[in-house]
Amino acid sequence: MQTIANDAIMDVFTKLDLQKIALLLDVDGTIVDIGPSPVEVQIADGLPETLGRLFDLLRGAIALVSGRPITDLDRLFVPLRLPLIGGHGAEMRLCDNELFFWAKPLPQDLRLRLADAASIGPGIVVEDKDYSLALHYRKAPDLAERIRRHVAASRAAFGGEPTELLLGKAMFEVKRPGINKGEAIRKLMAHPPFAGRIPVFIGDDITDESVFKVLPEIGGKGFSVNRHFPGLAGTFKDPAHVRDALNALAANGQAAA
Repeated sequence: MQTIANDAIMDVFTKLDLQKIALLLDVDGTIVDIGPSPVEVQIADGLPETLGRLFDLLRGAIALVSGRPITDLDRLFVPLRLPLIGGHGAEMRLCDNELFFWAKPLPQDLRLRLADAASIGPGIVVEDKDYSLALHYRKAPDLAERIRRHVAASRAAFGGEPTELLLGKAMFEVKRPGINKGEAIRKLMAHPPFAGRIPVFIGDDITDESVFKVLPEIGGKGFSVNRHFPGLAGTFKDPAHVRDALNALAANGQAAA
């Protein structure tokens, strides 16, 4: 499918049928602007209210799909409580608050060794999620290669522990293998109110590749933010563009209700 130009994407996206789709949204870089670090992000005014309206219009078939843990997502969007996929697919919460966990924590000694990367230089942010550990170097881009070597040495020191390296925007993350957003969405779509609907996903990063790969298999549509992936239905310019589209989608849905 040919990617639709930015000047046409609003028309395409806002004509989606809220009676038929399930809306699946990445968070950082998609609906929330990237911050200097994971703890330095701002939730745009009106975004939780828009998501709440869409939750009602979609009869609950909307979920946030993030590398952040569920507890962190709840903190960001309080008091809103949506269905969530957290930790790049390691955990999931449904509308009825039923929780699923598909990864065991990384050994504490491995996480501590990885976290020693903070001593390499200022600006490195350590994000310990138990089942994974992320090292963010957005504030220290010149240290990327030293961090990469540190991560490789840390994993080698625990060679008997199954892990894989996930790359993101100015980030190295060590996590359990076989856990990804795409497979988590496949599982989510088997549960009501998602079952029987068309999954529509918006993502922005290489960490979302697994979703774009699985969407054709489950009859879904994919939109990205300022990045090309094969088979996209359209590309948004930035998170503000996505937020505008979500507002318009909710307004159209309310008008049709």
